[in-house]
Amino acid sequence: MEQRHLLPAGEAGGGLSRNWLCRRLATLPGADAVCGPAVNGKDLAGYRLDPASLVDSAVLVPLIDRPEGLSVLLTERAAHLGAHAGQISFPGGRIEPTDPSPAAAALRETEEEVGVPPDSVELLARLDSYVTGTGYRITPVIGLICPPLRLRPDAREVAAVFEVPLTFVLEARNHRRVSHTREGVRRRYYSIGWGDRTIWGATAAILVGLSRIVVAAED
Repeated sequence: MEQRHLLPAGEAGGGLSRNWLCRRLATLPGADAVCGPAVNGKDLAGYRLDPASLVDSAVLVPLIDRPEGLSVLLTERAAHLGAHAGQISFPGGRIEPTDPSPAAAALRETEEEVGVPPDSVELLARLDSYVTGTGYRITPVIGLICPPLRLRPDAREVAAVFEVPLTFVLEARNHRRVSHTREGVRRRYYSIGWGDRTIWGATAAILVGLSRIVVAAED
């Protein structure tokens, strides 16, 4: 399959702009749209998951609007955490009964984890829910943040915060398919290498999904 390059001709500074992205997200639901039962094509039986037992959660896909182009803000989870320790992730977590929407949950968790206040995030769109092999149904919400950033990472949950150019993570040639077998079940997932870090699992899958959306919008 031919790989397509996402960088538009003449994009200033070599990065992707806010206007470019917004044009390609125009057909997506609003960030506060009601969350549907999407399960991203997974065979839940293969993961030994009961759809009724899935835990609803939400993440913010934070895009930083820098002069040189948009970047994605990512966190490295603290090594002592019981679940997904040390993994690269978006800020987010479980949707609580007091959260009026997935978007509200994503904003609340983002403020708790990295100190970005909700009123500094412009919500752009919501992606389809993504189900993990660990039993979470994740709603990704895309949000735009304008510098300057005043981050206050919570050391109990976050070991590091870093940015990756959006043009890099959306580029198909940077998406690797990896597989491994666990408990007799062969699982395949995406992996995106950035320096000495590896973005993989749900985080990489969400970025790959976003990449496919903006490529389709270009056609």
